[in-house]
Amino acid sequence: MYATRVRASLRGWGGVGAMAVLCALALGLVLLLPCTQQAPHGPQRTGQAVAEGVQARASGCTDSEAQKQTPAPSGADGPTIDAIKSRTGARRKLIVGVDQNSYHWGYRNPNTQGAELEGFDIDLVHRIAQDILGDPDAVQFKAIPTSQRISAIQDGRVDMVVRTMTITCDRLSQVAFSAPYFKTGQQVLAPKSSSITGYNGTLAHKRICTAAGSTAYAKLDADRKSGALPASADISTTVPNQLDCLVRLQLGEVDAVVTDGALAASQAAQDPTVELKGGAFTTEYYGVAMKKDASDLVRRVNRILVGYRAGGWQASYDKWLSATLGKDSSASKPPAPQYLRTG
Repeated sequence: MYATRVRASLRGWGGVGAMAVLCALALGLVLLLPCTQQAPHGPQRTGQAVAEGVQARASGCTDSEAQKQTPAPSGADGPTIDAIKSRTGARRKLIVGVDQNSYHWGYRNPNTQGAELEGFDIDLVHRIAQDILGDPDAVQFKAIPTSQRISAIQDGRVDMVVRTMTITCDRLSQVAFSAPYFKTGQQVLAPKSSSITGYNGTLAHKRICTAAGSTAYAKLDADRKSGALPASADISTTVPNQLDCLVRLQLGEVDAVVTDGALAASQAAQDPTVELKGGAFTTEYYGVAMKKDASDLVRRVNRILVGYRAGGWQASYDKWLSATLGKDSSASKPPAPQYLRTG
């Protein structure tokens, strides 16, 4: 009850640090509601763009093409969907792993009655529940840290994860993904007064925060090993959730944050003393993650996304993201899906 009263008392973004601490404490709890990469430049010297490579992590897959590794849409039920529909009573819900502290993506808003979850990812979850179970509120939300997204799927704790999760070849070896529903890229977030100008040599001797298990950390680690990122850049600070990086930045414990540009823009909106530094230096696609053998569910989600892209996606973008990413959504729309050929 005390945490609820504190959350309800937070107004504006001055309380983002306190909110993040509360969110971190709640990560272990199940939260219920009733209801790629290719840059145009090679390695550069200090102050210029840092190169990005395309990594082949699995047979027949490169990260730049990973978003195409998905089966064609279908509305047919199968064992996974049958199991979801067979749940009875209050358990007849879609169980979905989400974030609760990514502003305008998956965010538990303390200024709403009941501190409800809201955002772009949450809208998509309701659309999927509507299609599969006939009720947009037939959802059991579970707050999942970045580093536990894959294990939550593999362990059967959730039916799917809708949590700004980038499709990569490495992840495709562990879980299945839907077709992409959003396009983004990694960017640097730092104080406006910082000498950092982007993902380049100005990160030398700087402390950089990323979320554990994120594509941002994988990118920094690979680039530092290859020499594309200054060896003096300190990437040792990792946190369970991205908002924790913003808190570390506010406390002066790190000098910069590297995360998806879509999330970084939302964090900049939460704190006017920070800003995006330089442009995106990767191209990445968010997908809905599910178990590798849940092909019927993957195909159903792909069919849902076809309709959602035609009607629903833009309205959700306008509501949640236009203020931070701009009214023109064309840069955030993924290309038309290309599905795996079968037979």
